[in-house]
Amino acid sequence: MELILIFVLIVLAWFWLDSLDKRERAVLLGAELAARFNLQLLDETVACNKLWLARNARGKVHFLRTYEFEVSASGAERLHCHLILLGNQLSTWHIPPYQQAE
Repeated sequence: MELILIFVLIVLAWFWLDSLDKRERAVLLGAELAARFNLQLLDETVACNKLWLARNARGKVHFLRTYEFEVSASGAERLHCHLILLGNQLSTWHIPPYQQAE
């Protein structure tokens, strides 16, 4: 029984550390995407709102995480965006169309 408990604790600790690592990656990717479109990542608020399992192109199973974040072109309006990580790789992303300030 103790071995099962230790195993469960190790798996939970690994998952927690892996989730922290992926969140840091999502913050960096969100900032890169925002900079690419001359937007500002607001408050570095990147939050994971979906988590499930999926296979990559080679058939290996990874966690598929959807992170939501907000950007702004002028600082006044907020655009709700998201990016999806499959394992450690950026799978897809979405930034809605916006009106550029002139």
